[in-house]
Amino acid sequence: MYRAARADALRIVPLDAFTAIYHRASGITHLVGPPAPEILAALGPDGLTLGELIARLGESYDLLDADEAALGARLDELVAAGLVSTA
Repeated sequence: MYRAARADALRIVPLDAFTAIYHRASGITHLVGPPAPEILAALGPDGLTLGELIARLGESYDLLDADEAALGARLDELVAAGLVSTA
C-alpha cells in the first residue's frame, strides 16, 4: 500500500515541464517531471496498492504499456524522497 504525503506537508508548484515540490518536513525542494506529480495526485492520502494505482492512472491517462515494475521503481524513488510512504 502506497500513500502520498499529506497535502499540507507538500507545496506543489508546476514549472513548465517540471514541478517543484517543497517537502515541509525535510525542508527539501524536489524538482520532478512526469509521472511523479500525476502519481502523487492519483495516490492521495488514503493509499492504493500498485495494481489499484495503475487502474486509477489508467482512468485519466492512456497507459499503452502499463508496467508494474516501472511504476514500482518510480514509487520507490518517491518513497526514498519522503513524498510517498508505504504501509
